[in-house]
Amino acid sequence: MPTPVTQSTPRELARRDRDGETYRVLMIAPTSFFGDYGCHVRILEEARVLQGMGHRVTICTYHKGRDLPDVDIRRIPSLPWRGDYEVGSSRHKIALDALLLWRGARSMPDIRPHVIHAHLHEGALIGCLLSRAWRVPLVFDFQGSLTSEMLDHGFLSPDGLAYRPMLRLERLIDHASPRILTSSEHAGQLLTEQFGYPRARITHVPDCVNTALFAPAPRDEAWAARRHGLGIPPDRTVVVYLGLLAEYQGTSHLLRAAQRILAHRQDVHFLLGGYPHMERYRGLAQELGIGDHVSLPGRVPYEGAPDFLRLGDIAVSPKLSRTEGAGKLLNYMATGLPTVSFDTDVSREYLGELGIYAQRGDADSLAECLEGLVDTPGHREQLGAALQCRAQELYGWERAGEIIVKAYDALMR
Repeated sequence: MPTPVTQSTPRELARRDRDGETYRVLMIAPTSFFGDYGCHVRILEEARVLQGMGHRVTICTYHKGRDLPDVDIRRIPSLPWRGDYEVGSSRHKIALDALLLWRGARSMPDIRPHVIHAHLHEGALIGCLLSRAWRVPLVFDFQGSLTSEMLDHGFLSPDGLAYRPMLRLERLIDHASPRILTSSEHAGQLLTEQFGYPRARITHVPDCVNTALFAPAPRDEAWAARRHGLGIPPDRTVVVYLGLLAEYQGTSHLLRAAQRILAHRQDVHFLLGGYPHMERYRGLAQELGIGDHVSLPGRVPYEGAPDFLRLGDIAVSPKLSRTEGAGKLLNYMATGLPTVSFDTDVSREYLGELGIYAQRGDADSLAECLEGLVDTPGHREQLGAALQCRAQELYGWERAGEIIVKAYDALMR
């Protein structure tokens, strides 16, 4: 009697099609990748660690961004009416995301992915559509609440008509994702408590740091020359920041804290690397009368971030958001910098008892914490060394890569 013929599902075909234990991964990144900050670093390092483990990763993203030689990046065409760079929430992202859906769909037959790895909520929505059309498993890389981010950027008002519909949309996107990766334990609690997402379907993949790239270095003549090139006198203690310059990042609070410190001493310098809005904050520093003690050199390429951070004696993260990740803290830690942060759950998760915490949104408290470290160089050195050890022990990307692959395995099963 002939053996019955059964039709295999795309998921079964994908399972049999795997080359040994390797995966083909399609990442959806609804942002101008690569942009040298925040979530871009997480996307890049995840792709690199997966590729180092033998997996193939392709990233579909917006038309703007910096190409990288070791990553397969596929971009959407630019919008005829909006070709400039976008950061954060914008009505133009609707058109950008529609094009990103088209780019992902065009890439599916070529890549034949075993798994779709979607970043941010827009990416998860696009990934869900692709996942259902091609019946390929979906992983959602959750890096903060969509509605909270839109509130932080001033794009939504908690009293506005759009607020509750956006909350419902966020909940819908979350629950359409069969597996969610979170960058912090706090994010996992947010998903379960506020959005009712099942805890069993959450995998914690913390933001990590490349500890071979970010590490302390000798303070030699080259180091002194770099400081001099930025106009920093040799007798000043340097407070360093590297990230986006924006209100929700606490940039104005940091400059006002600097004003309070510099009102009675001149031996401190503030080195703020990042973009956009450099001119706005240079203007604010001048208005506050501290322009001679503040350097804003602009965008710092990711490859140059370690050397930039090594110019500092103290690191600071005045980020106001309660829900977004804070990957810059790990770069500070691995570089051996004592770190002052506004007191949030995410900051405490990374820094632990070794962090110095200022009251959230309080420039006076931030100034007090920073000045306490300026006056205690021995304590600074001890904290920096302990934070470097914590980064090496808990936050290496190799461990994160193993966790991600186990999440893929669970979906394939």
